[in-house]
Amino acid sequence: MRILITGASGFVGAAVLRKLIEREHEMRVLVRAESNRVNLEGLPVEVVVGDLRNRPSLEHAVRTCEVLYHVAADYRLWAQDPQELYHTNVTGTRNIMLAAADAGMRRIVYTSSVATLGLHSDGAPADEETPVSLDHMIGHYKRSKFLAEQEITRLVSEQGLPVVIVNPSTPIGPRDVKPTPTGRMVLDAATGRMPAYVDTGLNVVHVDDVAEGHLRAFERGRIGERYILGGHDMTLRQILEYVARITGGKPPRIRLPQGLILPFAYISEAWARVSKARTPPRLTVAGLRMSKKRMFFTSGKAERELGYRFRPAEQAIEEAIAWFRAQGYA
Repeated sequence: MRILITGASGFVGAAVLRKLIEREHEMRVLVRAESNRVNLEGLPVEVVVGDLRNRPSLEHAVRTCEVLYHVAADYRLWAQDPQELYHTNVTGTRNIMLAAADAGMRRIVYTSSVATLGLHSDGAPADEETPVSLDHMIGHYKRSKFLAEQEITRLVSEQGLPVVIVNPSTPIGPRDVKPTPTGRMVLDAATGRMPAYVDTGLNVVHVDDVAEGHLRAFERGRIGERYILGGHDMTLRQILEYVARITGGKPPRIRLPQGLILPFAYISEAWARVSKARTPPRLTVAGLRMSKKRMFFTSGKAERELGYRFRPAEQAIEEAIAWFRAQGYA
């Protein structure tokens, strides 16, 4: 079976690609001309250059493919031009979906995020049905992914597009080349660049388990449904303590209230904007505002309907640090 995958040069996409190659599928990957292709090196794939924001450039990519895994996304909590996130995550998603529809693809797996889901104020694990609206979305990344998921739902309803949606929680593991904001957090902790922490929580999952969940969504997922692909709920302090245990360092003991450091986040963003930084600042307003709630989730639906399973979160952290070390990041 010939499959097209977007975002295969990135973190989650590379993990999905490797799982599909293990199943001996014929793989075609869509990359931008400027994409870092280190995650594709040595893999038996057909590379097609295109841009999600440019609909005509997608026509060759979708031709003769039966299945689409749309994993690509602009995952930044800050950008010099926030509209870039909407161009890729919303317009780009619409473009590739319509191109896939025109090509007659029989199945599409779309990678959304738990960022689009509601949260409980008491920290209880949320699921796919936890109430949420656009007004609850903090920052341009979450808003753009929320709007993209709404567009998917509309296309499924109005045009019968055969899409299954997956919502990964907080993937950690090897081949986080950029790295992602979460990978940067682990790397900073491993290298002693995180002297304090805020009281928040994340649902940590191994990136390879997320990848396996994508394949199970293709095989067993119901059209139009969404499935959380998560792991274990951990407070940020627990994560940092485990990183310190692995690296032999000392975990931060100072807990800072979000309100105290919010002004520094504004200053950090202002400096990045003035200096025209090409990478997001480590401290962002959106990141701090999101941390006010514990981002805990349950993957119960995926476990029941897809047979989804996940390994201990500690293994994900261990393998991420080992990979960062091997690649010279730490």
